[in-house]
Order: sequence, then structure tokens, then C-alpha cells
Amino acid sequence: MAEVWTPMASAASLWADTAEPLPAFPKLAGEVKADVVIIGAGYTGLSAAHHIAKSGLSPVVLEANHPGWGASGRNGGVITAKFRLSFRDIDAAHGRAMARRMYEIAHESVEMVDELVSEFGIESARLTRSGQVKAAHNQATLKAAIDEAEWMKQEMGDTDVRILDAHQVREETGSRGFVGGVLNPGSGGIHPLNYLRGLAKGVAQRGVPIFQESPALALRRDGDGVIAETPGGSVRARQAIVATNSYSDLTSATVRLQRTLVPFRSALIATEKLSPNLAGSLMPTGRTYTETKRMMRWFRKVDDRVIFGGRGAFGKQDSESAFEALRRAMTGIFPELADVPLEFRWSGLVGMTLDSVPHVGRIDDRTLYSVGYNGAGVAMSSLMGRYLASLVRGEAVDLGLLDARRVRTIPFYSLREPAVRAVAGWYQFLDAIGR
Repeated sequence: MAEVWTPMASAASLWADTAEPLPAFPKLAGEVKADVVIIGAGYTGLSAAHHIAKSGLSPVVLEANHPGWGASGRNGGVITAKFRLSFRDIDAAHGRAMARRMYEIAHESVEMVDELVSEFGIESARLTRSGQVKAAHNQATLKAAIDEAEWMKQEMGDTDVRILDAHQVREETGSRGFVGGVLNPGSGGIHPLNYLRGLAKGVAQRGVPIFQESPALALRRDGDGVIAETPGGSVRARQAIVATNSYSDLTSATVRLQRTLVPFRSALIATEKLSPNLAGSLMPTGRTYTETKRMMRWFRKVDDRVIFGGRGAFGKQDSESAFEALRRAMTGIFPELADVPLEFRWSGLVGMTLDSVPHVGRIDDRTLYSVGYNGAGVAMSSLMGRYLASLVRGEAVDLGLLDARRVRTIPFYSLREPAVRAVAGWYQFLDAIGR
């Protein structure tokens, strides 16, 4: 029996409410030929399409819903040059050369966002590079953050990182809830959905076909190429790229990648616009902020609203308890927001991996993929599009730890949700007792 597809609605978010209009893209009808068929019109897929087209090849992009429906339109819009695995841990486990290469990849990813915003003139993305502060909630986590920063200075040559005392973090955030912190100047923020829509518009204007509401229900070999089948037609291509990340289970064509990921729901809340006095006292520098608890929260201010996000929601749907937990955490840091109404609440799936780094490479000689951004995907997925284009052309790319040949599937995959809940519950307990 043929697979049945029903388009899904997007969660209401601040980004959707303030985004530029989405260009009208058709559904695929009939047969189309291309050099590369790309499944997924998020940052990865659109960046790959752009870089493939620049090299003279012809890509076609298939999107199950509409561009930006998935994580690319639901994230917090934070740009960081990092992985969930620290560079110090990479050095300890894999050596200095690997740590250096991963450091280079991380910084290249941030520059990739700058490059794409500039090339396509996406002013509405409102990209800033004002920096990010890691704010420590106790002396033990402050010491760990300082030790990491000093190691980065000495071993990676990252001399821009700055140590902040409690007073400086209070001036940065407007909160008395932190004992100090570390400032990384190269990080920044972006309007993630405007960035995505700007990419889609720019790529389409350069002649790349994008088909929305056209899920790849099947992806199969055909001679020396592949065929991607959709409800209304098919794409015959020499190679395929799967760029569906945590939404790889939407159809059977991409579900095999889901077994390499642990989808983790990330929830976000945004206040209504603050009064001028309150807006002026909270996060006046316009940076982005994270805290050092295991169940990490992050926050930033956009258009005089506080956006506050973090991990901890479970299941396939939005969670009322997760939103309430975020609000409690937000008012714990900023008591002044206790009476400020929330105007937006939304969530999306983060693709976590066993080794805490993304995976990019080949499934076979005709199919490539990139998934698993571990909560730092805006910049990294943009860069992976360029790496995928290089692999399509048969070029050698030093992928460091991201090389897909290192990937392992998740053991006992059916138990992933209870396992994630158990680990998260333990982390929440340790955070609650100040460990």
C-alpha cells in the first residue's frame, strides 16, 4: 500500500509571527531530472543546493511541508562556534590535531552564516556577532568554565575569550543569580526563520527548483542513479542528499537515519514586549546567554522581549509542563518578569547523537546525509551544506569527528525515550541540589 502523507501545521512562534512572507513554491508534479535530489529544505538542504548549483551541477530540493517547518524555523537563533563535546574533551580523547581541526570547523561554521547572509542580502535575518556569555550558577561551575577558557587560550590560541566576575555578569544580564561567567565574543544571534526564508528565496532565484508539500515517500536505486518518489511525481538524479535531521521519521524513505539520533524536544517561550525601563535593565548589551546547569537554559532579548529556552520537553507534542518549567526557571533568574505575560510558546526537535557531534558523509555510493547538530545547528548545518556539495563532487574533505564512518546506531532504540527521561530527571535533581 502506498504511503499516505498529510502536511503538518507549524507551531506558533515569535519567528513565524515576525517573519518575512514565504515565497510560493509548487508541489512536485510529474518527473524531474537533476544531478542531485535533496530531501529537506532546512539550512542543510538549502546550503547544499546553493553550493552544488555554484559548482555547475543541477540540484532539486524536496520539502515535506514548507521550508522552515522543522528545526530551521523553530530554534532559538543562537550562533555559536562550538560542539556539545568540548574541545578540551576532544583533545583528551582524540589528540591535539583532532581538537584543532574541530575548532577550525566550528569557527568556519559561524563564518558560513555570515557569508550566506551577505551573499543573499538577507537583512531581515538581523545577524549579530555581539558575543555569548556562559553564566555560572555556582562556584564549582564557574571554576570549570574558567578552567576551560584558560585551556582554550593556551592550547587553541583563543585569546578573545574573557573571564567575567559576578558584578560584570550582573551588568550583562540584569540578574543577581550568577557568580561569574565567560564571554565568547564571536558568537551571536539571528532571526532563524528569516534567515531560512532568505536562503530559500535566494536559492530559488538562482534557478534551483524547490518543491514544498512534496515528501519523499520512497528513495531507491535505479541503475547508476536514484529515484525519489513523492505523492505527485518523482525526481531522477545521479545522487541524493538526506537533510532531515530529527524529522527523519516523517516518511519511510529517510527513517533509517532516525536510528542514529535521539530526538530531544527543545521548548521556548517569549514574553510580551517589556516596558522601556525593564527592557533597558535586562540584557542591555544584546548578547546571547547560557547558564552552566546540566539541564542548560539559554536566553536572549529580541525586540524588547525576553526569549527563554531549554531542553526538557518530551514526546512528539508540545508539553504544558515543559513550558511551565521554563517560566519558573526564567523568573528564578529574572524575578522582574514574574508578572509579565508570555506571548509565544513553541518547541521543536533537536537531533542528539551518541558521540555529541554531528555526522556527515555517505550512506552508500549514491546517497549522502548530514544530521545530529546537538542543539548548535544554525551555523553547523549551514556549513555542512558546503561539505556535502564537496562530497557530491567527489572531493576529499577533512571532516574530523564528523565523519559518518564513525557513526553507530542507537542500541535498544525503542527504549530511547524512557532512557532520555531518566537521564534528564537525574540531571534535574543534580541541578536542584546545586551539584
